[in-house]
Amino acid sequence: MRSRLISWAWGLLTPVLLAFLWEFFSRRSIAHAYAFVPVADIWRSFWELAGNGDLALNLWATLRSALLGLSIGTLLGISVGASMGIIKTADVLIGPIYHMVRQVPLLGWIPLIGLWFGTGVFSKNLIVAMAVFYPMALHTYEGIRNVEKPYLEVGEIFRFGRWQRFVHVLLPNAWPYIFTGFSNALAFAWVATVGSELLFATGPGLGALMLIAQSASRMDVVIVCIVTIGIIGCLMNFGIGKIRKWFLGWHCAH
Repeated sequence: MRSRLISWAWGLLTPVLLAFLWEFFSRRSIAHAYAFVPVADIWRSFWELAGNGDLALNLWATLRSALLGLSIGTLLGISVGASMGIIKTADVLIGPIYHMVRQVPLLGWIPLIGLWFGTGVFSKNLIVAMAVFYPMALHTYEGIRNVEKPYLEVGEIFRFGRWQRFVHVLLPNAWPYIFTGFSNALAFAWVATVGSELLFATGPGLGALMLIAQSASRMDVVIVCIVTIGIIGCLMNFGIGKIRKWFLGWHCAH
């Protein structure tokens, strides 16, 4: 218990030092105070946004977009990755296109997506789904293709059909890869959601709130949004780590 408290204390040392350094720069001049907003102003803005409901409204909108894009991208990614891993024809037909398309940076698709679908909610969700799709498809494919030979031989002994072989042999052994892909996809989904809100500033969202605050020279609000995005991202990463540890531990035990 004592060692854990010491570890927590050391972990808080860097943020505290950064806060003191930030406050030091904010007091150097008026120009510095604009770029490095005093901590007291940031704290005051946080309570202002929390009190009037703006922070909760925009945070929920961003979370909703991230979860929707994450769900769609995960389902499509697992489906396509599994198809390429199981069906040789699908690998031949889809594989080259997939590996070529995933080399294009996501930002490279923004002009076309905006031209084809406009700058509304659909475009934002599409960007998030694409960000999730790539790692999910790749890790599912790698997980299925790297199943060890003895497990495949067990399926042959029991004369499993293609579906039984997938459910009872390939998918269970691919779960570690899939969870690794999901961990990456979750981070990509969160970043892509905020990025799409900054690019397509339509509707509520933390990214849209940051743009409005920037145009109004409210850098304190911008900092509140940035800190909120970072905290939620860390909580997501912590949560998926716990779920991964529990699920894979339970799966291995069974």
